[in-house]
Amino acid sequence: MATYILRRMVSTIAVMAMVGIFVFLLLRLSPGDPAAIIAGDTATPQMIANIREQLGLNDALPVQFVRWARDILGGDFGTSIFSGRPVLQLISQRLEPTLSLSVLTMVVSVTIGVTFGVFAAWRAGGLIDRLLSAFATIGFSVPVFVVGYFLVYLFAIKARWLPVQGYQAIDHGLAPWFVHLILPTVTLSVPYIAFIARITRASMLEVLSEDYMRTAAAKGASAYSMLFHHALKNAGVPILTVIGISFAYLIAGVVITETVFNIPGVGRLVVDAINNRDYPIIQAVLILCSGMYVLVNLTIDLAYTLIDPRIRY
Repeated sequence: MATYILRRMVSTIAVMAMVGIFVFLLLRLSPGDPAAIIAGDTATPQMIANIREQLGLNDALPVQFVRWARDILGGDFGTSIFSGRPVLQLISQRLEPTLSLSVLTMVVSVTIGVTFGVFAAWRAGGLIDRLLSAFATIGFSVPVFVVGYFLVYLFAIKARWLPVQGYQAIDHGLAPWFVHLILPTVTLSVPYIAFIARITRASMLEVLSEDYMRTAAAKGASAYSMLFHHALKNAGVPILTVIGISFAYLIAGVVITETVFNIPGVGRLVVDAINNRDYPIIQAVLILCSGMYVLVNLTIDLAYTLIDPRIRY
């Protein structure tokens, strides 16, 4: 086990190194002169030359990469071109809304998705199973922003139960914070609930057909014990894997949801940075999101042995 952990840590470092190279080259090797793109159409040659000197683009690529990687490892992600403020400071100010939305979405998605999938497998072919199939089809087919606008129209504009948009920091009160996150969380959770529920159902159906499940039923085990103590534990590896995959898709979904609901999170910051061609912000967010995704996958890989002791590395 220790050897496997060490090997996975080394591979994680290699993956992050490749991500760093890609993010670095994304700006340097993109079509056109990055300095000219940043300066705009009305820039003079002197302005473009000054920007190239400021960004260090006149140096050789290996020199630029070493300098950039050294700054990143030291926690310096550069300075925003348009605001002139440190990139890490801008991201940290937008981190709370994004983390709040992401954590609530994953909690809701995993809780509801696994529960739906378990009971759909238990009553395969029944009403719950058919409702889950219909919900999964709709959840996969309808774009997130369409679901968001529909919920806003229904619950915010018509019923006036919830705010249309915006975000309240948690230090302003737990109730306002939660109320402003209900619609974004439900919007973002719909595809992940459908995804997790379908995989849970498929995994549970495979486990429920095993001989030891029939033996447990013959011995008089309760339905709760069979589903959650025996079947769910043995079906946990595919479910845990799909939760990790959902986290990767969640990063993109947060950007769309924050735009729809006007939430001042990292997603909105990325959209504004793309519109303004603020490359230091884009690079920093790509690095941080990639690192978070790699860390989640590493944690899931290491958690496999806790769910299924039969797995040995």
